[in-house]
Amino acid sequence: MRPFMDKDFLLTTETAKKLYHEVAEKMPIIDYHCHISPQDIAEDRKFDNISQVWLGGDHYKWRLMRSNGVEEYYITGDADPREKFRKFAASLPRAIGNPMYHWCHLELKNYFGYEGILNEKTADEVYDLCTEKLKDANMSVRGLIKQSNVAFIGTTDDPCDSLSYHKLIAEDKTMDTIVAPSFRPDKALNMDKDGWLDYIRVLSSVSGVKIVSVDTLKQALGARIAFFDECGCRASDHGL
Repeated sequence: MRPFMDKDFLLTTETAKKLYHEVAEKMPIIDYHCHISPQDIAEDRKFDNISQVWLGGDHYKWRLMRSNGVEEYYITGDADPREKFRKFAASLPRAIGNPMYHWCHLELKNYFGYEGILNEKTADEVYDLCTEKLKDANMSVRGLIKQSNVAFIGTTDDPCDSLSYHKLIAEDKTMDTIVAPSFRPDKALNMDKDGWLDYIRVLSSVSGVKIVSVDTLKQALGARIAFFDECGCRASDHGL
């Protein structure tokens, strides 16, 4: 039986192995849809534990936990980071066959050197190993980006965002990776959600367009697209 997550994981033919190891493996990553905070990149954030990295804002992991009946207290609540990780680790075995399962184990292997299986029994072992490893200077946000050979990052940004951290990154000569904003206007159309009118007031203010109709809403969004374009934006995304 082949080892779990070996160097040829998912590579089932000799042609696949050749194409990956001789070509694709060495190519830079163009990450056009990324949820890393521009502030974290600008400030080169360092993490205290794996829960901050994995569970701080990954809604896919949150969805897995919710689907398995985990209380919200352990997902987005104030539970201890180790307790949150234990709950996630206990949920992960139920995701076998889902990319989530493979992503997590590939990350543990490639960035933390962990070759085992993450589950309820190994949660504390993995948590401690990752916490110690995160003390390494190369495990900061920029360190992880550099390790991963990322040439371009498109973050996810709201039309009302000032993009101030993008400007700081662009001015930072020590940053080799291109970091660009991506236009994500979901909140502008979420009129069924609480706070929509407050959001429209903010959008009106930052765009300089008085929003009183669908047409003026489109004008406001158009003004923000022009602003994003000036700041290097070349992509948009919408959670329809």
